[in-house]
Amino acid sequence: MAAKTDHGEEVVNPNIFMRIGLFFKQIIDELRKVVTPTRKQLFWWSLASFIFVLLLMVFVTAMDFGLGKLALLIFG
Repeated sequence: MAAKTDHGEEVVNPNIFMRIGLFFKQIIDELRKVVTPTRKQLFWWSLASFIFVLLLMVFVTAMDFGLGKLALLIFG
């Protein structure tokens, strides 16, 4: 099945096997761009993630406690 462009040209869509092959080729091309972090970078990014998660836990706990107390005050 061919589609038409704005200029009236026909564009042939590749079959399913060509699209799957193109998909895997693009995956491999993107994976070649990946850079492995150094040990120092990995440590600091892991520490930053851990601290962020701890802060979110404190925030959610405080909200839960505060809203629970508020609901208790309102509804008895």
